[in-house]
Amino acid sequence: MIRFVIIAVVVIVAWLLLLKLFRQMKEARVDWTGIATIIGFIVLAIYLHYVTGIG
Repeated sequence: MIRFVIIAVVVIVAWLLLLKLFRQMKEARVDWTGIATIIGFIVLAIYLHYVTGIG
């Protein structure tokens, strides 16, 4: 039961942080190309690590 309460609190806090982040991103000018490039490199690194087992 305590695990359920802790998980529920963590989920609620994460949801509120995501909402706050989305509100801030709407107001700000964001360089989506740079963000997509960074995410792409991270995904590529994880994929290559999974496929080759190196890194």
